[in-house]
Amino acid sequence: MRSGDSRKRVTICVIDGQGGGIGSTIVKRLKEVFQERVEVVALGTNSIATAAMMKARANRGATGEHAIVWMAPRADYIIGPIGIIMANSMMGEVTPKMAEAISSSPASKILLPLSQERISIVGVVQQPLPHLVEDIVSKELKEVIDV
Repeated sequence: MRSGDSRKRVTICVIDGQGGGIGSTIVKRLKEVFQERVEVVALGTNSIATAAMMKARANRGATGEHAIVWMAPRADYIIGPIGIIMANSMMGEVTPKMAEAISSSPASKILLPLSQERISIVGVVQQPLPHLVEDIVSKELKEVIDV
């Protein structure tokens, strides 16, 4: 946003589980590109994931079902692996309430086609994580966040 602009800062929730490696990669790149023009909220399905995203410089962080259910409808964007919208994914870390809250949120969702589940997404070309994260920043968000 431009200085003197009365619009609120864009809130981006990054959701991840297990070790938080995907989420921390996303958070790091968002902060490199958008710095403090966006508020990045790290939402971990467990404390290890949240800690990894906080170490990557998220503005705020919270852990667990209640935090995700509470924050999902308040976000402008939700970013994470596709498993965040599937009940019981990520070895059971994504609860049905989490998946429902994320799926039902009015936030725009940017999902990475990465999954340990038995899911195939037809028409998606497999790419390394850094390329997917760069697509998020340069193709999905760059035009909507005033740079």
